[in-house]
Amino acid sequence: MKNKIINNRLNHIGPNFSLHYNEPIHLVKSKGMYLYDINGKKYLDAIGNINIVGHCNDHVVESIYKQASILNTNTRYLYNIMEEYSEKLLKYFPKKLSVIYFVCSGSEANDLALRMANNFTNGSEYIVIDNAYHGHTDSLINLSPYKFKSKGGQGRNSNVHILDMPDAVRGKYRFNENQWINKYINEGKELIDNVAFNKKISAFFSESILGCGGQIILPPNYLKQIFNKIKSNNGVCVSDEVQTGFGRIGKNFWAFEEQKVIPDICTVGKPMGNGHPIAAVITTREIADSFNNGMEYFNSFGGNPVSLAAGKAVLEVIENNKLQENAQKIGNYLKIKFNDLKNKFPDKICDVRGEGLFIGVDLVEKGNPDLPDSKIANFIINHSKKLGLLLSTDGPYDNVVKIKPPLIINIDEANYLIECLDKSINYYINNNI
Repeated sequence: MKNKIINNRLNHIGPNFSLHYNEPIHLVKSKGMYLYDINGKKYLDAIGNINIVGHCNDHVVESIYKQASILNTNTRYLYNIMEEYSEKLLKYFPKKLSVIYFVCSGSEANDLALRMANNFTNGSEYIVIDNAYHGHTDSLINLSPYKFKSKGGQGRNSNVHILDMPDAVRGKYRFNENQWINKYINEGKELIDNVAFNKKISAFFSESILGCGGQIILPPNYLKQIFNKIKSNNGVCVSDEVQTGFGRIGKNFWAFEEQKVIPDICTVGKPMGNGHPIAAVITTREIADSFNNGMEYFNSFGGNPVSLAAGKAVLEVIENNKLQENAQKIGNYLKIKFNDLKNKFPDKICDVRGEGLFIGVDLVEKGNPDLPDSKIANFIINHSKKLGLLLSTDGPYDNVVKIKPPLIINIDEANYLIECLDKSINYYINNNI
């Protein structure tokens, strides 16, 4: 059966759709923290960031079914669920961010944010952070160094300007250097001023924590200083919360809050519908009014009642089950345990970083940050799969094991995650792989 499915993919599905793992898993069902294959084996999902309240959550499934049984239409009509969900979602944002545009994916949200920024500023220059990823549309690939600098990419467009990623471990400036944070900030501000000297900035796009960059936590005061410089040059600041939002980082609901900034536009998606395709752009009244320039904005599926019911149900589960608090509690526990592994395997793990349940374990050769080790990272995720744990890698060198489980994870499941990682590294070392 698996071979038949693989052959079908090879023959009929786009060849650059990737598959996880050396031996792909044929899944047939999921529930809570677990995925189940065709043979009945269950896997603890430690990368299920989309299914933020757990796979096939009863309340979300029932809400989708109930709404789909009553009404599903588009935003040219009035229906109660739009008012109910919009009001609930906006309570999580600063008052300045008061207008929502519903779309279907994070890429679509960022593409719309780009269009709104261009309209508001009449600018054509863009500032991004190195190794950022903002989506798969053509316009967003051009804003994503993670993509345009890698295999198959066409390089940087002349109107896209890249700030060095403030990586404390293997970046240009590091945590053991005097004034390392200010060096990144000052160079970033200088780049922005140079761009604005004879050109017009449209927007600065930033992930509040860089996922594809390797789970990089931006240093304190970084975004505040860069935001201020962008705004002083009449640009728009866009916070991409597609990966980090909805309580995943524990301490705050949105990662931009960690940096004590308020963006002009915020984009959300991925976990918003717990696997149902829903995303959104949240912006200011001023930018929304500017975008209302006579051209209608219509999205066939964005803001449909079924998607909104899914989104509302997700927020209700997060609230009722205190999942943001759980993300903080389990995330802190995992980081302590991962740091224990770092002390146990100092030649293999050089850094553990993250907030809440957005964590990266950075793997290297000989304990040297300048020798990122994708080989052991790839081994760990494939060996852990055999043990019943699903992990993945990220970062420009594919050497960072990322941990982004559903927020319902408990202590026992966290301990199993640690146990599998420990066993995988031990096996790698003891067998001289």
